[in-house]
Amino acid sequence: MRLRDRVAIVTGAGQGIGRAVALKFAQEGAWVAVAERNRETGRVVAEEMEKAGAEARFVPCDVADASTVNALVEKVIETWGRVDILVNNAGFDRPATLFRVTEEDWDAVLGVHLKGTLNGIRAVVPHMIRRGYGRIVNISSIYGRTGGIAAISYSAAKAGILGLTKAVAREVGKHGVLVNAVLPGLTRTPTIERMPAKYRDMIIQETPLGRMAEPEEIANVVAFLASEEASFMTGACVEVTGGWRM
Repeated sequence: MRLRDRVAIVTGAGQGIGRAVALKFAQEGAWVAVAERNRETGRVVAEEMEKAGAEARFVPCDVADASTVNALVEKVIETWGRVDILVNNAGFDRPATLFRVTEEDWDAVLGVHLKGTLNGIRAVVPHMIRRGYGRIVNISSIYGRTGGIAAISYSAAKAGILGLTKAVAREVGKHGVLVNAVLPGLTRTPTIERMPAKYRDMIIQETPLGRMAEPEEIANVVAFLASEEASFMTGACVEVTGGWRM
């Protein structure tokens, strides 16, 4: 119960890694705001947590809209009195190569991943600074370091999250706010399960552990970074890739 009575916001918590993080946090004793644009999946996850005896709330949120994110944070503070942990996980992709990516798709992908992460940080940091405590974990991707074919917008957004993580960590560390990033490799999420098998198999063959990650394995690392066990870590970018592209 490393996160007992901590108040956490997890964005994009309706499925995949976000869902696994929310459930892990609940198991560790946190009170969790399930922040999700998809009202159906968000409610399902929050109800699942409540049935298991956890303290959880579904709060609809579009992370690309700063006013919506601000309202989310205010709702959480109104409900539980504070925000201790923020996990910026929300994201999606519109695959495209260099000369096929449209301006609309570029703006949409960076708007959710990079601007959405900034919106979340800016909304919670003033509250965390006032209390002298905070944990922010940003979900990037190994593509933020290596790039990916037909992943122009996604790779750029995930790389931007790494720079944002380090810049904010430098600013807020003196206030007791720690900011770190997790870089998952191939992980069994709905998006990856829709990927053509030949591409999945190619990555798995290049992965020393010989398989993809389960969302719960990413969630375990996020929970560690959100806990007191990581009390001297900030600005870290932790790869969870099974050794792919090491």
